[in-house]
Amino acid sequence: MTEAAGRDAGPDLESHFEATISRDQRIEPRDWMPEGYRKTLIRQIAQHAHSEIIGMQPEGEWITRAPSLRRKAILFAKVQDEAGHGLYLYSAAETLGIDRAELTERLLEGRQKYSSIFNYPTLSYADVGVIGWFVDGAAICNQVPLCRSSYGPYARAMVRICKEESFHQRQGYELLMTMMRGTDAQREMVQDAVDRWWWPSLMMFGPPDDDSPNSAQSMAWKIKRHSNDELRRRFVDMTVPQAAKLGVTLPDPELRWNEERGHHDFGTPDFSELKEVISGNGPCNAERMERRRAAHEEGAWVRAAAGAHAAKQAARAREEAVA
Repeated sequence: MTEAAGRDAGPDLESHFEATISRDQRIEPRDWMPEGYRKTLIRQIAQHAHSEIIGMQPEGEWITRAPSLRRKAILFAKVQDEAGHGLYLYSAAETLGIDRAELTERLLEGRQKYSSIFNYPTLSYADVGVIGWFVDGAAICNQVPLCRSSYGPYARAMVRICKEESFHQRQGYELLMTMMRGTDAQREMVQDAVDRWWWPSLMMFGPPDDDSPNSAQSMAWKIKRHSNDELRRRFVDMTVPQAAKLGVTLPDPELRWNEERGHHDFGTPDFSELKEVISGNGPCNAERMERRRAAHEEGAWVRAAAGAHAAKQAARAREEAVA
């Protein structure tokens, strides 16, 4: 627990926290914060960090199978970016007084979650493009408002992450545009990927607002700025014209423009499927966690070596300071 969060909450500290939130200013690691605020941030930032790391797997499977050196280099760079995003977020979580090793342990033990979207298989190369278009597009809708999150380290980490996610989204869309100008088989491949990824992408925003136990408090604390349903609607409104330009059909018979509302009407995702995937029963849950555990175990010697080197450097610095 951070010293700031651990101090008893007198009326002055609590009122100062509330006033900072109401003024749209940021809470910093040394500021006093309610324990509930701290725990909510740890849960959200950790889930985000885990998602970035687990999210390397679906596309990483296609690095060696990408059709050209250029496409391999693009995909390799993107996967590398996702690893960096995870590191930024683990660092932000550590400012709340929790170690990333403990967060990793919680993930491996099933006590923390990651995004449901990464528990679906990438069956064709078109999936790489659709992940960039849908998944990174949904991430942009969800994460750009987090650049104004009330917690400073989280908001600042999101600035760079969102810039890179925007590039990833454009790269995915460009890949799909290229495939749609190709053969009939390639166009069918793109449409098939769109059909499979559309509904899981809508589920990325979480359960509906009336079934989301954490959203109201997170919004009151201004950790998040918009509700799940509002973000889902923004994503649909953004994606429909892109689909028309691309020449694909979104697999929702209820999708249509509502002139009165000024937004698209669309069908309801199967949230029972979302609950199943979150509970560990998705198509790839076991595979994703098996690979994450294996990577963690195989990397133990690297962590040990890095720790030994850091200790050696610290000891040398102390000796030089005494001399």
